[in-house]
Amino acid sequence: MAATTANVSAAASEKPLFSKFNFFVLGIGVYFVFYVYVRWYEGVYGWSAGLDSFAPEFEKYWMTILYYEIPLEFTLAIAFASYLWKTRTRNPDAVPAREVLRRHFHHLCWLTAYGSAIYWGASYYTEQDGTWHQTIVRDTDFTPSHIIEFYMTYPIYIITGIGAFMYAHTRIPYFMNQGVSLAYLLVVIGPFMIFPNVGLNEWGHTFWWMEELFVAPLHYGFVFFGWFALGVMGVVTQLITDIDDLIGADCCPD
Repeated sequence: MAATTANVSAAASEKPLFSKFNFFVLGIGVYFVFYVYVRWYEGVYGWSAGLDSFAPEFEKYWMTILYYEIPLEFTLAIAFASYLWKTRTRNPDAVPAREVLRRHFHHLCWLTAYGSAIYWGASYYTEQDGTWHQTIVRDTDFTPSHIIEFYMTYPIYIITGIGAFMYAHTRIPYFMNQGVSLAYLLVVIGPFMIFPNVGLNEWGHTFWWMEELFVAPLHYGFVFFGWFALGVMGVVTQLITDIDDLIGADCCPD
């Protein structure tokens, strides 16, 4: 009885499996607040300073964002990747089952943040971009809509996706021992390839005077690579399989 009481006390004193104040959960809220602010900025300065790329106010309110966001995103990507790799688990087989389960919950927060970032970038702002260019004739590739969509929201979800992938493959024994997950690779690489596809999109719009239709063949690449995100179903299946193996007397004693 004394041993049982000690085990229960030890389990109770351990870190919780999931905390609703987890940093990555709060990150989803940060995405929401940030993108709502960005949408407000577009609504105010898109019409007043974003219609003529040769105007001084366009340089002030839009090109300045482009000049700052690209180096900042590269810096954040390198910082995140370096930190996750440097602090990786060196001996995955020595990690206690309860700690592995806790990391699974943290990883699910990463995936949720990734899904949220993809929604804002590849859905909301992408749809908005089509609406903008059906209304305003572009006189530059760096339109207000593109500066936000292509060069802000896309890199943000790419950084989040790479972070989720690296977290899983540097901290969760299932992924570390099984090698690279093909499903996970598709989930990250597919949406990432939407960004290089931007080059084809801009080249096409530069050399062909075409209406901004989502069904135009020039836009097929966005849809094709976006569908790769469906690979998350395979990732979740892998997670459930490992979590099912972890849950038991050794992991969560009564």
